[in-house]
Amino acid sequence: MKVVYKRPELLTDAHFSYCGGCGHGIINKLLAEIIEEEKLAEKAILVWPIGCSVYADQNFKVDSICALHGRAPSVGTGLKRALPENTVIVYQGDGDMVSEGMAEIMHAAIRGEKFSVIFVNNAIFGMTGGQMAPTTLLEQKTTTSPYGRRAETSGYPVNMAELISNVRGCYFSERVYVNNPKNIMNAKKAIKKCIQYQMEGKGLSFVEVVSQCPTGWGVNPLDSLKMVETEMSKVYPLGVFKDMGVNDN
Repeated sequence: MKVVYKRPELLTDAHFSYCGGCGHGIINKLLAEIIEEEKLAEKAILVWPIGCSVYADQNFKVDSICALHGRAPSVGTGLKRALPENTVIVYQGDGDMVSEGMAEIMHAAIRGEKFSVIFVNNAIFGMTGGQMAPTTLLEQKTTTSPYGRRAETSGYPVNMAELISNVRGCYFSERVYVNNPKNIMNAKKAIKKCIQYQMEGKGLSFVEVVSQCPTGWGVNPLDSLKMVETEMSKVYPLGVFKDMGVNDN
């Protein structure tokens, strides 16, 4: 019988620590599949953040390191410069990157560091209790914005994929979703391209993955999938915001 699907061999038997319905597990599985398909098991180094994926190193049979809060791009910089033949993949959530680590990611892009970045945007601080993040939508209720986020007091949501695409050292920037099979397949293509550009020695490549967070949003998992389309998409649309590889070819 033909095998049409199997669990990635680079995933351990450890259970994911994510809440039911969370998009992180999907993204982690895609990452494991891509590392296998690109035969990078011996070369890949994963840099994990402080956040919901802080224990993800236990799920991968790949070299991993956990950075201090917001500092994953700095760790990625050191790794890639010290070990240029390795494939360094920096994985961050929106609180970790856009709150604690905005300077680190922007300066990594400004320098054109040659590693890949997977940025998971669920519009909330998921691990620490559902607080408002820089990516939280206007009027969205969180534990620290119980009446909804207001622009006059908390500013506007940050569009990282668009923002970083304007930096000269950024080579590739795309935003994807993981809320249905079609979007998951497209997300895998974007993440694979992001990693392949690094393998070709290009500048910083960036994929923003808009992810559902049923626990933080206070809805059931099915409704969270719908909210990606009905709410998140209004502020965080799908798109390729920069792809210098198209011009190079």
